[in-house]
Amino acid sequence: MSLVVRETALAFRRAPLLSALSVTTIAFSLFVLGLFGLVTVNIRHTIGDVAERVEVVAYLRRGTPIETVTMAAQDIEAFPEVESVSHITEAQALARARRDLREFQDIFQDLETNPLPASLEVRLKPRFRDARSAAAVADRLRGFAFVDDVRYGRDWIEKLDRLRNIAGAVGVVVGAAFAIVAIIIIGTTIRMAVLQRSREIAIMRLVGATDGFIRRPFLLEGLLKGLLGGVVALGLSYGAYALIDAYLIRAAFFTAAQAVSGVAAGGVIGLLGSLVSVGRHLRSV
Repeated sequence: MSLVVRETALAFRRAPLLSALSVTTIAFSLFVLGLFGLVTVNIRHTIGDVAERVEVVAYLRRGTPIETVTMAAQDIEAFPEVESVSHITEAQALARARRDLREFQDIFQDLETNPLPASLEVRLKPRFRDARSAAAVADRLRGFAFVDDVRYGRDWIEKLDRLRNIAGAVGVVVGAAFAIVAIIIIGTTIRMAVLQRSREIAIMRLVGATDGFIRRPFLLEGLLKGLLGGVVALGLSYGAYALIDAYLIRAAFFTAAQAVSGVAAGGVIGLLGSLVSVGRHLRSV
């Protein structure tokens, strides 16, 4: 193992310009992938913000005792899909309507009785904010005798589901395409280093070195270049994010786990690119 590390270090020292060019090429290839990743993260963040509004509202029959509502709310909170339950009284519903619907202030002022019913607002856990889960919770709520009606905005939740599915599919397909292009570019870059040392490889073959022995330093070199390129690409991505966030729109950046995964992905892509290039060269000598 120490021999592999020493050979890799020698490769960096023997051709510093080529190594720097390789790292730079890898960095910009991963930077393009990182920009797409930022777009994907922000689309998911936006969809997540919209999905937070997904809730199931059960309107209560007038005269339902508060004790019954309180006990039912505790039972509903035990549903596996439910995050929280809020009891909105008739007075609170009217106050909210007066606050949010200012264009109807004249109508509200002329009211002799409150026409708005009390309700239970049921918020769902993040992984259950979809049409199927909302419909299942709504069906169970209709089973309570004191519930007069249940609403959850089925049409717009179904549209949100379609948007989420489309964004996921596009993310996978386009992300995979960018990753393949990055592997090709990185493989071509690493192949330049392999060709530069083709005479050395031929001599090692003549003295009986195995393909695995010849391949290992190049694989480590590709891994290191991929990791370095990933770090540089992460820095460039942060610079792009900072400019967009400051001058265009509010944006979100990668989480720490996503950033580490991105750098690790750079190492894996560098390793794959090196594996392909070295394997091709060994087959030809």
